[in-house]
Amino acid sequence: MGVPCEGSPRGSCAKAMNGGHVWIVGAGPGDPGLLTLAGQRALAAADVVIYDALAPAALLRHAPRGAELVYVGKRSGAHLRRQDEIEMLMVERARAGKRVVRLKGGDPFVFGRGAEEALACRAADVPFTVVPGVTSAIGALAYAGIPVTYRGMATSFLVVPGNEADEGGASVDWSLAAQAETLVILMGMRTLEENMRCLLDAGCPPGRPVTCVRWGTRADQEVLTGTVGTIAALAAEHGLESPAVIVVGEVATLAADLAWFEPGPLAGRRVVVSRTREEESDLARRLESLGAYVVEAPVIVTRNRPENVDTHCVEGCWDWLVLASPNAVDAFFAALRTAGLDTRALHGVSIAAVGAATEAVLQQHGVRADFVPSRATSEALAEELPRTTGARVFLPVSNLSDSRLSDALRKRGAKVQQVAAYEIVAEPLDEQRLREIREADLVTFASATAARFLRAALGDRDLPPSARLVSIGEQTSKVVVECFGRVDHQVDDPSLDAVVTSLQECLARAP
Repeated sequence: MGVPCEGSPRGSCAKAMNGGHVWIVGAGPGDPGLLTLAGQRALAAADVVIYDALAPAALLRHAPRGAELVYVGKRSGAHLRRQDEIEMLMVERARAGKRVVRLKGGDPFVFGRGAEEALACRAADVPFTVVPGVTSAIGALAYAGIPVTYRGMATSFLVVPGNEADEGGASVDWSLAAQAETLVILMGMRTLEENMRCLLDAGCPPGRPVTCVRWGTRADQEVLTGTVGTIAALAAEHGLESPAVIVVGEVATLAADLAWFEPGPLAGRRVVVSRTREEESDLARRLESLGAYVVEAPVIVTRNRPENVDTHCVEGCWDWLVLASPNAVDAFFAALRTAGLDTRALHGVSIAAVGAATEAVLQQHGVRADFVPSRATSEALAEELPRTTGARVFLPVSNLSDSRLSDALRKRGAKVQQVAAYEIVAEPLDEQRLREIREADLVTFASATAARFLRAALGDRDLPPSARLVSIGEQTSKVVVECFGRVDHQVDDPSLDAVVTSLQECLARAP
């Protein structure tokens, strides 16, 4: 049951083959690209992912379809679950034979309580592997152009916790901290004024440079500079809050010359993308490349129903296989595999894909579409599909699909068999995701179902009045209005480029 474990401790893979295993993985400081290859491999093979608030949610895309995702919400001052509960959860899942990834922000052994979790595994005789991550003590500062060491300026650095009030936390030796060439303080924003006062009392000069880096390495990174004597007042004035890394020392002055990270045009904007957990979100990746902080709201779960698809009737019985969504492609080929068939069963059958996204998924199965309409809509597909008179059309859809496409094809003389090849059910969202959705600048709705399911997931809570609500297509807009009372913009061209352009324009007009 183990994953490929190059670089793992000797023997851990062999033990994992016989039962459950825990991987304690450092997720890095915020930029999803800073996850290590070992961390990615662990996530790709996980049965269960237990993740913190500071672990980038985008990394959950690496988890397999069907993996259990458990949010435990550990952040300074706000813990959804106690540490002992998290350790018990890890052990229970591993003892049940599960491959468990404990995904933690930064590095698990740098004030991350990873050692405590490893010891809990050892005490329970559960095999574990530690996958180091890029610590924010170095990574966040590097994105702000601040090296922790610099020849002739600092040959060493000291990392200390700033939240001495944490249960079981050891007291910081501030006399030692005041003498450090480079001092890095983690988890210290809530006690910033107190920490600076401790440094001053220990003899640190009030004019010593200080920089605070909030959400370091993320697109919404914020940097604030000052001195030991001024930084607390400046942070209060600018409303700078946790999480942030604080660096004290002359190296902080190098940021003026070494700052290199350029947030994109959507930096600081929060965009909600509603999708299924099973789908890879190309839209999310494009928005992230433009600097947006993307909140993925997987309110939809798809479940293939191969028993509904009579695949043995495809060859010789149908002239067209019409695929109206990427999910329909996956569901149909899952039915083929279940029946012990492959693409040879499609001999003599022409295949239509509703648009580029559906065609791309089709190509992943080794098949090219014979027809793609000029617009990626069911209406265009029904209007433009050639050779429909007398044609036998096989149409795999979801359990929630209506008959508009099949009715339109029948009006053009086709004989259509529509089957529910997969079902769509609602997926509940954890409190962290719901909180992020309610802080969004823009919410996208890719389908009417996504709108209904997001409305259900929010319960009696509502979206902020300042958030722009953007729908894709007329039918989706109608349902968004039913669920949320308004639509601020409708995208009529569902192609990825058109959607991204429209979202940029909406955000540019937003206050």
